[in-house]
Amino acid sequence: MASIKCYAHIDTFDSKKPNSVLHFSDRCLILAFNTVSNTVCSNSFGKLKQARVSRLDTELSDVLQSNNVGRPVDVSEENVVVQNPRLHKKFKKAKRSIWKRLDGMRNVANDLNGNSKQQEVRVETDDLLLGNDDEFYEKLSANGSESSLGDCNSVLEKLESGGRDDEVLKFFEWMRVNGKLKRNVSGYKLALRVLGRRQDWEGAERLIREMETESSCELSFQIFNTLIYACHKRGLVGPGTKWFRMMLDAGIQPNVATFGMVMSLYQKGGNLDEAEFAFSQMRRFRIVCHSAYSAMITLYTRLGLYEKSEKIVEFLKNDKVILNQENWLVLVNSYSQQGKLDEAENVLASMHAAGFSPHIVAYNTLITGYGKISNMKDAERVFQNLVSAGLKPDESTYRTMIEGWGRVHNFKEAEWYYNKMNKLDFKPNSSNLYTMINLQAKHGDEAGAMRIIEDMITIGCQFSAILSIVLQAYEKAEWFDKVPYVIKGLLYDHVLNNQTSCSILVMAYVKHGLVDDAIEVLGLKKWKDKVFEDSLYHLLICTCKELGHLSNSIKIYASMPKRDKANLHITCTMIDVYSCLNQFKEAETLYINLKSNSVALDLIAFSIVVRMYVKSGSLNDACSVLDVMEKQKDIVPDIYLFRDMLRIYQRLGMVSKLADLYYKILKAGFSWDQEMYNCVINCCARALPIDELSRLFNDMIQHGYSPNTTTFNVILDVYAKSGLFKKVRQVFWMAKKQGMVDVISYNTVVAAYGKGKDLRNMASVARRMKFNGFSVSLEAYNCMLDAYGKAGEMEKFKNVLLRMKESSCGSDHYTFNIMINIYGEKGWIEEVGDVLTELKESGLKPDLCSYNSLIKAYGIAGMVEDAVNLVKEMRKNGIEPDRITYTNLIAAFQKNDMVLEALKWSLWMKQMGM
Repeated sequence: MASIKCYAHIDTFDSKKPNSVLHFSDRCLILAFNTVSNTVCSNSFGKLKQARVSRLDTELSDVLQSNNVGRPVDVSEENVVVQNPRLHKKFKKAKRSIWKRLDGMRNVANDLNGNSKQQEVRVETDDLLLGNDDEFYEKLSANGSESSLGDCNSVLEKLESGGRDDEVLKFFEWMRVNGKLKRNVSGYKLALRVLGRRQDWEGAERLIREMETESSCELSFQIFNTLIYACHKRGLVGPGTKWFRMMLDAGIQPNVATFGMVMSLYQKGGNLDEAEFAFSQMRRFRIVCHSAYSAMITLYTRLGLYEKSEKIVEFLKNDKVILNQENWLVLVNSYSQQGKLDEAENVLASMHAAGFSPHIVAYNTLITGYGKISNMKDAERVFQNLVSAGLKPDESTYRTMIEGWGRVHNFKEAEWYYNKMNKLDFKPNSSNLYTMINLQAKHGDEAGAMRIIEDMITIGCQFSAILSIVLQAYEKAEWFDKVPYVIKGLLYDHVLNNQTSCSILVMAYVKHGLVDDAIEVLGLKKWKDKVFEDSLYHLLICTCKELGHLSNSIKIYASMPKRDKANLHITCTMIDVYSCLNQFKEAETLYINLKSNSVALDLIAFSIVVRMYVKSGSLNDACSVLDVMEKQKDIVPDIYLFRDMLRIYQRLGMVSKLADLYYKILKAGFSWDQEMYNCVINCCARALPIDELSRLFNDMIQHGYSPNTTTFNVILDVYAKSGLFKKVRQVFWMAKKQGMVDVISYNTVVAAYGKGKDLRNMASVARRMKFNGFSVSLEAYNCMLDAYGKAGEMEKFKNVLLRMKESSCGSDHYTFNIMINIYGEKGWIEEVGDVLTELKESGLKPDLCSYNSLIKAYGIAGMVEDAVNLVKEMRKNGIEPDRITYTNLIAAFQKNDMVLEALKWSLWMKQMGM
């Protein structure tokens, strides 16, 4: 009878626990056989309950065929599942598989056939593994050549299974130094397993090269599967691909497990290109891996490449693959995703015909497919078929039914399935809750919405996410005024305590006009952050302003807590709000308050205040603000404020300011746009030299910008007054070509030709003006009257007057003054009198220019006394005589030989500084 010697440290045995088992320490189990026979083995283990080990889904069974013991490359608990749950927990805790235990028994039994000295070394070595490492290595070194390869591999395996990775590598190095790695494939596999866990891919690659070049080891698929499994376990697509490619480059044929792992890796990572390559290699080697076919179909379906998915189905047929349950389920899912529900049901029927029992996943997939196409009649039929097949609807079943009924907006059915799911203690997912809250918002079920919110809180949804879902649902349903009745309880407490959620809610209230509710929330809030609070109020005020709800902006501003110091940004926004409402007094009060509190204004603040004064018509006050701004050297106006300044100075006629500002803008180095060119030319036309203005206009054209009509007219006027008639024609032609000519353009050109005494072109432009659809304006008639009168063309002068009457064009002061001046120059005093009478009959009164022209006419006609009476009449009518008045009066005295009177008035003018 064979005897067995067992050296073992036994873990604690709890006799109080039922079915308690003895657990042998994985570091200390050593069995010694003096005599071994088949009978002894049979009798010795006959009392042990046989352990069944399940295969991996990726078909790792082939990996069990290792070099010497027929166990898997990876021996983690994921690959080996023991039926006895208590025993499995013990194994999991110890990180050791039953394969290692049996392997250890067999190796020890074989080695003990040698001398007893070697046996004694092994036992002591095992004890030392739990004690002093230095003593352990000294012992091994002392017995270096006597320690067998099996001894070393056994120690290495114990260290690796115990998770002592550093010691594994240390001992592996010792084995290399002591020549224990020659043709030792098992030792290399254990080291590679550790490097794979550490993701030390460079070290692993060095070991593989070392196996071939130094240790004379033959590479096999098990070596690479060890590393690929490490990548597969952690979802590392890149390294996994690297080892797979290296395996192929080395001329090693992968096995089923290899393809199962890489295809699963590519499916999870969505790496289609590598998946297609691996799948093509699998078919090239004529290897059938069921999970690879499933992975390809799933990938193509997920990416919407349904035609390619169908090709994989054809490969299944051509390769004569006997489908497993996973393949059938993947096919059902693929057709359901494509909306081919009839084909999906046919696949399900074929699955049952092939002997597979009804599977809940298949039915859930069909229900999901019908729900996506809003065919809830068939979805309900599949649900009933599921029950008829003897299956119980699970959590996913109810979830998909809720989603389907929600998609067709059937609140009643969705609510029934939701309530049924709750009774069965199933938990809804976030999509179900979103669907239900949307349906309740649409159907006005506030009480139901509050229950759903409670369910959301119960399953652990974030309060901020719940708030967003509720707001979005009621906004979509256009029942946002119901939100204050729904947000209650814990959710409302969260809003009052969390500044982010509080800001989200009040912003939504303001956006939908619920300003009073927003103010109420802000009044009850419990969080304290003055900076955040001011920013929130500012944002609310700006939102109301952008929405055009200016009165709401004022209401929110009035509800703000009082601060010792005014907030610059909020105050400036309110100045802008009051300006939009033309409440300039309130706006100016806020500005004065800022100044009194010594609040330094920034660029935006100055811009807002300046525009407020411009809109109110207080241009001088706007200039005062600009003067204050210029004293703050750190503020440089932006391009928008520069344009405002140009317009202000131009309207006030501040020519020197305009010139200074123009050169300041040039120095600022801004990139000019079309609007800037137009603004500068329009405003600075009278302030800049003609050469600089011309250069600026040409620069604008060269940059491809189009002058507007006003810019063209300004340039025409400047050129005309400068006598540059050639440029006038060029600019007018350019404006006409671009469609920018208006009445003012024609008037300007007519006046230019008239001033230049080019009467022919003047008349020609006037005719073209009428021909092009523009009515000849009063300004154009006045220009022609003045030109013809001064040129002595009295017939044409009278023709213009006749055309004015025919066209019912009224006369203005300028018209009458021209007539008085021309008739007076001719000495036609009666015509002057008629014009004066006509002037008064038209309801107009003589202005300063009229009186000056009359005095000049009376002087020419010798009516000096009437001229002096006109000066008295002017003063009586509140018109103060100017230098021209007195000059014309003195000329009248001189013309009529009244030298003393002329001298007296000359001396008086000199005394008055005229």
